[in-house]
Amino acid sequence: MDDAQQWISQYLPYLKLNVLGIETISTLYMTFVSGALSCLLGIFLGVFLFLTAKDGGKENLSVYRTLSFIVNIFRAVPFIILIILLFPFTKWLIGTILGVNAALPALVISASAFYARLVELALREVDRGVIEASQSMGAKLHTLIFRVLIPESSPALISGLTVTLISLVGGTAIAGAIGAGGLGNLAYLEGFQRSHMDVVWAATLVILVIVLCIQVVGDTLVRWIDKR
Repeated sequence: MDDAQQWISQYLPYLKLNVLGIETISTLYMTFVSGALSCLLGIFLGVFLFLTAKDGGKENLSVYRTLSFIVNIFRAVPFIILIILLFPFTKWLIGTILGVNAALPALVISASAFYARLVELALREVDRGVIEASQSMGAKLHTLIFRVLIPESSPALISGLTVTLISLVGGTAIAGAIGAGGLGNLAYLEGFQRSHMDVVWAATLVILVIVLCIQVVGDTLVRWIDKR
């Protein structure tokens, strides 16, 4: 233990492990809370896009094009600009534009739009014969969604969610640089602005570990669920 403390003092002189731990928890909180909300909203939007598209079962092209346009807008706006544009909404909803909770609205909106497209693409890969067979047997809409579409596309949905969570980790770093806290805040304010590069490297390493863990868990789940 003494050797480890000596090594840290020598090579990471400005790094405070307790602060690193707190900011890591903040990053994990922002990532997984916004990820859970984005998953639910993204699946809802993706299913709605799929059903209202041409030959989707509930075809309504005007609704599809309107919703598709809105999703595309939120996907196209750079995340840091989206945060700024949502300041009034965030202030109204959260009561502040600073802190980990203040980052959630922008993270959820951005990731939901991104994941909704992945969900729509995943549902399009479901065998049309399976869908038509379920409809011919009189399956109701909720049965079609929860017993056919989502189970059949679950490997792709999990793969898409993995990509979404990884993008959210990057989003938390951007949000942290403008006051949301987390590892991005630590790397920028405590590291870059004060020229404490050991803090920057430590925060970067922890972010890489988080991303790698998400990828490994996601890939493992896909292999476990995919029966092909």
